[in-house]
Amino acid sequence: MADSTVFINVDQSVRHQAIDGFGFCEAFQRATIMRGSRGLPPAKQREVLDLLLSTTHGAGFSILRLGIGSSGDEVYDHMRSIAPISPGGPEAPMKYEWDADDSGQLWLAQRAAEYGVRQYYACAWSAPGYMMSNGKDTGGGFLNGLPGTPQGQPDWRARYAEYLLEYVRCYRREGIEITHLGFTNEPDLFLVKRPDEIHYAAMRMDYAQVVDFVKVLGRAVERSDLPVSIVCCDAMSWAQQARYTAAIEADPEAAARVAVHAGHNYAEPARSRLPTARKTWMSEWEPDVGGNTWIPGWDTGNRSDGIQLANDIHDALTAANVSGYIYWLGASVGGTRALIQLDGARYHVSKRLWAMAGYSRFIRPEAVRVEATADDSTVKVSAFVNPAGPVVVNLINGGAERPARFGSLGRHATEGVTAYVTDEARSMAPVSVDWSDGGPAVLLPARSLTTLVLA
Repeated sequence: MADSTVFINVDQSVRHQAIDGFGFCEAFQRATIMRGSRGLPPAKQREVLDLLLSTTHGAGFSILRLGIGSSGDEVYDHMRSIAPISPGGPEAPMKYEWDADDSGQLWLAQRAAEYGVRQYYACAWSAPGYMMSNGKDTGGGFLNGLPGTPQGQPDWRARYAEYLLEYVRCYRREGIEITHLGFTNEPDLFLVKRPDEIHYAAMRMDYAQVVDFVKVLGRAVERSDLPVSIVCCDAMSWAQQARYTAAIEADPEAAARVAVHAGHNYAEPARSRLPTARKTWMSEWEPDVGGNTWIPGWDTGNRSDGIQLANDIHDALTAANVSGYIYWLGASVGGTRALIQLDGARYHVSKRLWAMAGYSRFIRPEAVRVEATADDSTVKVSAFVNPAGPVVVNLINGGAERPARFGSLGRHATEGVTAYVTDEARSMAPVSVDWSDGGPAVLLPARSLTTLVLA
């Protein structure tokens, strides 16, 4: 091989985190658009589903994130509450209205189940407005009854916990078992934005309030018949999530109640481990979320490029040790940063989808990340052992074209290796593996993602 060869070593005896999976979301009525509300015909709907969920020619996502609604109407792009009308107070029976649709999310969840998805993460952005200190689900109010909220107001904490569990039961009655449940989304958002800048459902929660409600919800889950795991807190900033996590871990009951600590990548990316022994997820991100131009490319110099997403996935898995990575929107409209752009009767696929697919199609739930190193820092390498045996190695080449040779692969140093490349010209295209020197070697194109699967 040429002098520029990079040598890769995989040590399966050094094991890191277990992987729950990779996922996406279609909240805020995006699922209705995928289902055809703006003209996407059934055949194209199936193609989009295949791209997101197929493990043979799509991304093979294994987690679907659902948005629990809090709005009293169905104006686009609100998420309608399952109890839009106040019962009159927290002591009165709740008035639930389940439409067996949930803005298309139930349809999507049922389709995902057909592809083998078994992990559903339901997350609330806010409690319904009548439970909030400001009387609405927008504008930065607090859930009444939490520590620090106005005295003399009704305590809605127990009812909000019941509300969340009723949402889980609604899906159970439709054949979908929600496995993970979150009660807040970006509770730190108002540290960086004014309330009048936020035009979608959102509520504040400080560290003490999160700890308090974790215990309220945890006790409600314990009393229920629902085997659901609590997730907290979906902070906008990974650094802020670390502070929420530290507060939860400092309270023994709260620490025992939370199964997954999840944060977002927006204000600060996931580049360090959260202070917990529990599993952690990067549970929402898309680059340049406020952008208004469709950016489909791989390496154009834009922060929404596919190669930028591939680098972020690698860094979250290897530096932050996350067990789950959930992209924001799988498919949306207009100048979106979603993986797929829905455009009337058509759709368009970005290289971001294939950046995700290089990991999500092959690294399956319960895989374990193992030690992997390269002798050149321009090549990022990560490796995973799946429960059924296949080893997956991902190589991001940040420099010029060069060969890569494996110095060690352990028991998988056999000729049962397939390789796929994504770059500006190709999307998960099969490429040849060279065995002329007795071990696997592959050519890494410039600025590319190469995925090797070792049977």
